[in-house]
Amino acid sequence: MRDLPVRFHTDDYHTGGEPFRVVAAGTVPLPGATVADKRVAAIGSAPVQRVRRLLCSEPRGHADMYGGFVTEPDDDGADLGVLFWHKDGFSTACGHGTIALGVWAVESGLVPTQLSGTRDVVIDVPSGRVVARVAFRDNEIRDVSFVNVPSWVHARGIDVTTGRGPVTCDIAFGGAMYAAVPAAAVGLRVRPADLPELIALGRQIRDGLNALGAAQHPGDARLSGVYGTIFHEDVEPGDTAAGAPFEGLTAEGALHQRNVTVFADGEVDRSPCGSGTAARVAQLSLAGRLPDGAVLVHDSIVGSRFRARVARRVRAHGHDAVVVEVTGTAHRFGHGSFVVDPRDELVPGFVLR
Repeated sequence: MRDLPVRFHTDDYHTGGEPFRVVAAGTVPLPGATVADKRVAAIGSAPVQRVRRLLCSEPRGHADMYGGFVTEPDDDGADLGVLFWHKDGFSTACGHGTIALGVWAVESGLVPTQLSGTRDVVIDVPSGRVVARVAFRDNEIRDVSFVNVPSWVHARGIDVTTGRGPVTCDIAFGGAMYAAVPAAAVGLRVRPADLPELIALGRQIRDGLNALGAAQHPGDARLSGVYGTIFHEDVEPGDTAAGAPFEGLTAEGALHQRNVTVFADGEVDRSPCGSGTAARVAQLSLAGRLPDGAVLVHDSIVGSRFRARVARRVRAHGHDAVVVEVTGTAHRFGHGSFVVDPRDELVPGFVLR
């Protein structure tokens, strides 16, 4: 670790309960002309991987930690770039992190606060250019909408073997490839009590689909492979499987679902998963379950909530696709100043689940 700084400063946020640790630009050298190129370079860089592990692993983090290195954008058409990371590596997309960065951009002074209206924070991520649309009311942030790259259904009806027997999955792209499975199809609910089994099955489904080569991105091989498994269920009035229901928030006629996304190697998204929500909106819209103008009220396993809708329909890589807008908010809960003691035998850290 002698080639690393001895102190790292972070701003720590959560979006719907899911952490996002912001590391300011310039802290870590990230070569590459674009953020997608920087991700490739980071994957192959031992020093950058050590910083990721340092800030993500115990005792400074935990097995489900998430964050991002802020970078310069690909060009002057964006406000910033970001390289997303978690305990297993560097992801191609992150909706909850994009929402958090919208709040961070205002609170850090990168973009000004305004009395009302909206301000687009344009962000380059490995999967493309996205927007954090910050809405203001009375000089304060009301919410943030993540406007994603185009999302589409990549494949339908793929069978994969699991410890609970064969499971039929759809795969949808929302900046990353996601397998979508009704929780009832594996005899489970989206609730904390079933989480250990959902994690195990999420891993099995991801590994099985990737072994089949079922998620090859049609335009960029760097975006191939199933990243996460989304277990979902409809939410009926009075349903309290994930805790007390939200009162007065479900719009009349909206489709209300609950999900948990198991991503990377068994990590669990505490939020409803921004890029996963975009993938689900694509799946539901193209199946006719979410008409244009309708809202998907999307709850997480801990009861936090996003609202999502189709912003517009497009074509992408030969697919009928949708641009999805996912609305939530993020809150800063701390600042970090993490140090590296050269005598510490446990640097960069460990993961104990």
